[in-house]
Amino acid sequence: MGLGVGILLAAVGAVLAFAVNATVSGINIHAVGWILLIVGIVGIALSMIFWSSWAGPGYFTRRRTTYVDEAPPPY
Repeated sequence: MGLGVGILLAAVGAVLAFAVNATVSGINIHAVGWILLIVGIVGIALSMIFWSSWAGPGYFTRRRTTYVDEAPPPY
């Protein structure tokens, strides 16, 4: 789960938990909202933790090595 999916789940969960006042037989919308909100927040936290452990964007561009062409020895 990426950062975008975590934010999406947290947003949908917050809307279902706090903004919806409908009742549906067989399912509790507020409980589903809270579950999605918690899963989204956990996904965001895990994404941030793993993002920092993988060194983030630009990791390979910072590790470029310099090629030195060996010139003949001076006389």
